[in-house]
Amino acid sequence: MATKGLFSKFDDVWMLDGVRTPMVDYCGALGHISPTDLGIKAAREALKRSGVAGAQIGSVIAGNMAPGDFDQFFLPRHIGLYAGVPVEVPALMAQRICGTGFELFRQAGEQIQAGACDTALVVGTESMTRNPIAAFDHRTGFKLGAPVAFKDYMWEALKDPAAGINMIETAENLAKKYAITREEVDAFASASFAKAVAAQEDGFHAGEIVAVISEQFELPGYQTRAIRLQGKITEVAHDTHARISPADVLGKLKPVLPDGVQTGGNSAALVDAAAAAVVASGSYARAWGSENGKQPLARVAAAAVVGVPPEIMGIGPAPAIRLLLERAGLTLEQIGRFEINEAQGAQTLAVARELGLDLNRLNVNGGAIALGHPLAATGVRLTITLAREMKRSGVRWGIASACIGGGQGIALLLENPEAL
Repeated sequence: MATKGLFSKFDDVWMLDGVRTPMVDYCGALGHISPTDLGIKAAREALKRSGVAGAQIGSVIAGNMAPGDFDQFFLPRHIGLYAGVPVEVPALMAQRICGTGFELFRQAGEQIQAGACDTALVVGTESMTRNPIAAFDHRTGFKLGAPVAFKDYMWEALKDPAAGINMIETAENLAKKYAITREEVDAFASASFAKAVAAQEDGFHAGEIVAVISEQFELPGYQTRAIRLQGKITEVAHDTHARISPADVLGKLKPVLPDGVQTGGNSAALVDAAAAAVVASGSYARAWGSENGKQPLARVAAAAVVGVPPEIMGIGPAPAIRLLLERAGLTLEQIGRFEINEAQGAQTLAVARELGLDLNRLNVNGGAIALGHPLAATGVRLTITLAREMKRSGVRWGIASACIGGGQGIALLLENPEAL
């Protein structure tokens, strides 16, 4: 095969429905809420919208990168239990950094295809705001005159110590490699903002969002969990970062690195959010559809994961998509819609150039530059958005993908059941 990596083909695996919370700017209205509770909210709504009772879920697979509280170890288990999944059903935490949400679908597909379960609840949740200020050096105490090593967990995690490079530098490497200019990156970012605003105004994004309100999550015999919005806020119902951002305005922002192309305006926004979906076997999906008069959002057809050099980690979607197409027997031209996470503008443009991708099929409702990149939730959000857009536009095939810090790429192939 031309491309090395992992490939998983799923013959009869379906995403029944999915939903997400609003994606809210860092230190905003969701900033004090535990990612566990955001995950519970999304999980409960995904079950409600799908019409699948928690008692019918056979596996819980959750993703969360940075700990948002001291009980992160229990996050997948608590999400499952407080969403109404039976106590006997196990829960798993999976992580593949920015590709975590896609990894959840990949693992759900493998479990279902292997006959381990008929249904899986997948949940990605992330509080970027609650990334801790952490220290790993002081278990044995503080020594006289020694530096106190508390650091910003999120900021430090942006640097890959193997390559000695941060994520912005990887995008700058791609900008040089593919001769991508600052003007091109700002124009791409401006278009992302414009598409996101349009998708908000026409109600497209609202169709996949559940409003977050103050509420309690009861679990008989156990402690009550809760979401409590602060101050006078009673509901959070909309994404907050999208705004009209002309390229000439973005062009006035200072680059992160001297003479670089990446700025705070053309890189992914920091946001807090959760997303969840119900994945099922074909036999379950057909019985569910017959009973409810519904069709699944999409067939989860295949997944691919590859490795790339850490110093150009952002190119990862290109070989992942190539492997996916090669092994699935499809061509790039057959894919009607792409969702590629906009970690940085130059990174996404480099992927598009490497593949020869038509930008008119890419991120047509805006991307992470405009909406945000809540790490573990991103892949779930992109998959739900892609499936809904495929139904709206009537295309048969779609691919959602992301680059991954450390040098990986992941891609997921979806098929629209209404276009068969």
